[in-house]
Amino acid sequence: MMAKKVTIKDLAKAAGVSVTTVSQILNGKGARFSQATQDRVHALKKQLNYVPDFNARNLILHSSKTVGVLVPNIGNPFFSSFVRGIQEVCRQKEYMPLVFSASHEVELERYYLSRLVERSVDGLIIASSSITAETIDEILKPNAIPYLLFDQNQTHDHEDRVSVDDYAGGQLAAAHLAQLGHRRIVMYMPTAPTENVQNRLAGFKAGLAAAGIAFDEEAIVKTTLSKRGGYEQTAAVLAHQPTAVFCANDELAIGLYRGLQERGVRVPADLSVVGFDDIDLAEYVTPQLTTIHQPINQLGQQAATLLFNRMTAKEQPLEQQLVKMPVHLVERQSTAKVSEDQ
Repeated sequence: MMAKKVTIKDLAKAAGVSVTTVSQILNGKGARFSQATQDRVHALKKQLNYVPDFNARNLILHSSKTVGVLVPNIGNPFFSSFVRGIQEVCRQKEYMPLVFSASHEVELERYYLSRLVERSVDGLIIASSSITAETIDEILKPNAIPYLLFDQNQTHDHEDRVSVDDYAGGQLAAAHLAQLGHRRIVMYMPTAPTENVQNRLAGFKAGLAAAGIAFDEEAIVKTTLSKRGGYEQTAAVLAHQPTAVFCANDELAIGLYRGLQERGVRVPADLSVVGFDDIDLAEYVTPQLTTIHQPINQLGQQAATLLFNRMTAKEQPLEQQLVKMPVHLVERQSTAKVSEDQ
């Protein structure tokens, strides 16, 4: 038979004090009780393996001690690292992150947001590009839940936001390829680019223009923003006969690698490839991927930190929090100077 769960009443009885006394001591509000009483309650809690009832604790503290995190694709290594950064801050604050991946499905995202609100999460980090202003206005604002938008989401102009300098990243990629002598360059983009990806393209065009290179608008190949998408449109990329490709993210570049390998196209001897993000896999593909580095883990940490700022200032005015973090080029083995026969 299963053992009966120890309740707070059982713990109070064993300690010879009231339930209120136990509750206050375990919730860090027991300073008015003697040290001996506090020590006895904590010792018995451990001895009896007492675990506080989550729902009862919420009612007492008026807090679920949870943060909701909505990402477009948890399978993307970028978001795995991003969530790790959030977890680090939540652990310090003794909060539990609840992570949901909705795969760009609007109705599924609304469902998750609604369920999180029902469970009284204390705050939300929204990194999904398909969340609409209408959804935020209908679900979050009426319930006064603090939230932060990560850089993919541009539905509001006045909310807290964490982003990176995508425009500068595009410029760095262009300058690197121009320095290597590349002139025929394809930009590998998602089919429905978000504002941050559009900024990468704008920066890339500006960087080429600064180097005296005219960008061919037809040399933009679009696909789904994934490894599979990068693989599936390999033929469309090669149809432009480029010497280099700038990929909107590393997953596109890794998918492209497979398509190129199957066709006998060598990187970088036949085609140079630049990614964006610097996910963990960038160092483990062959050849190692030249890419634009985002401080992914720190982005997660910063997002969580700003959200906790907002949560603690719930009753006080707090100006919009905007943080834009720098990027830099990581040169590896996937780019090379244009050869004479290219």
